[in-house]
Amino acid sequence: MSRTTPRRRSRGTLATTLVAVSLLISACGGSADSTDKDKAQAPAKPGQKVDLRFWSWVPGVDKAVDKWNATHPDIHVKLEKVPAGSSGTYAKMRAALKSGNAPDLAQVEYQEIPSFLLENGLVNLSEYGADKDKSKFVDWQWEQGVFGSAVYAIPQASGPMGLFYRSDLFKKWGIAPPTTWDEYAQAAEKINKADPKAYIGTFPPGNSAWFTALAWQAGAKWFGVDGDTWSVNIASPQTLKVAAYWDELRTRKLIKTEPDFANGWYKDLQTGSITSWVSAQWGDAIISGNAPKTAGKWAVAPMPQWTKGANVSANWGGSSTAVLKGAKHIPEALKFAEWLNTDPASVDLLLQGGYGWPAGADAYKGSSLDKPSEFYGGQKYNEVFAEADKNIDTSWKWIPTIDATYQHLNDGFQAAVAGKGSFVSAVEQAQKQTVEDLKKKGLKVSTGQ
Repeated sequence: MSRTTPRRRSRGTLATTLVAVSLLISACGGSADSTDKDKAQAPAKPGQKVDLRFWSWVPGVDKAVDKWNATHPDIHVKLEKVPAGSSGTYAKMRAALKSGNAPDLAQVEYQEIPSFLLENGLVNLSEYGADKDKSKFVDWQWEQGVFGSAVYAIPQASGPMGLFYRSDLFKKWGIAPPTTWDEYAQAAEKINKADPKAYIGTFPPGNSAWFTALAWQAGAKWFGVDGDTWSVNIASPQTLKVAAYWDELRTRKLIKTEPDFANGWYKDLQTGSITSWVSAQWGDAIISGNAPKTAGKWAVAPMPQWTKGANVSANWGGSSTAVLKGAKHIPEALKFAEWLNTDPASVDLLLQGGYGWPAGADAYKGSSLDKPSEFYGGQKYNEVFAEADKNIDTSWKWIPTIDATYQHLNDGFQAAVAGKGSFVSAVEQAQKQTVEDLKKKGLKVSTGQ
């Protein structure tokens, strides 16, 4: 996950000697800054109470923080629940960093880490011994916060993907869970024929993070880096294949195109108007929490494949716990971040809230995930996601302007749904716009792989 960029205007530099990281920061900086260790206060003395502020929207995190405070009286964490990052919290976080009033710790999604690094907003936790925690986490999730030899975030959870489906309706209509995308299209046709008001799913035109995961599964590699140059290959053959596939289902009216996580979508889950959902593991809590009367009627199958017999998954979502610049008690903040995401009692509370697939190594085995579920028809459904987690292409990389890319795709998809353009043209346009976004940041860019 290393990033490299050329030298441009000054915004400061991260404390690392590796070219990959220094170039990332020197794209917007050049002068050497003092290390985080120089700025932080000395570790608290025995008996000295430390107060930490923590911004998070993770379900169940309030109970975990209460557990920490009850067992660690010398390090008190004040939790401030905030909306999801893309719903305004990241903008608020950046403003707080500029004003010098940022919280000590914050939830930062994996794809957002490069943008905060570009703004020199995260603490290099390697200076405080974070590297010793590596073995406690799933390798690829750990690497999401590692740039060069420096650790900038402690992993929390990810989102291996599968297919949630209404087993009762599939059985009623004689439809097997699709194992390939061809079979998915065939099932979509059978479902709509059996009940014109029912659909296999929706293409959410305002959620390009979901589309990104589908392209990831198809073998696309949107972003890369070579020396001091970023590469952008959004409009790859793999991505265009995915876009054309969903475009065809849309034009044949075999899927809905309503927004996900909206009232209409929740109602469709409740009534059976939407009969399946290609989603991440954390989707289990979304379904059970918003369609409780459908208990026992859902099951989970592996994600449909582009090649019959293959076993390729992808990741949708995932977050870390990061320590922000300006934190005065970094050793204590790191101690809390590590505990929050590895302590069995904390992880269990987070799992109860449905926070996602745990980043802790072997956290799945023996946890509440490793049991049959009455809601999912008695299926030990997380076995599907445990297998999916092993089959994610972990070479996927992010760029520091991913938010803009998501917006470009959203705009294009929404225009297509409104009758202007296609999903394919939306992808092609987002490719051009993303290249321009990076250039505006003063970064070198190439297209293709």
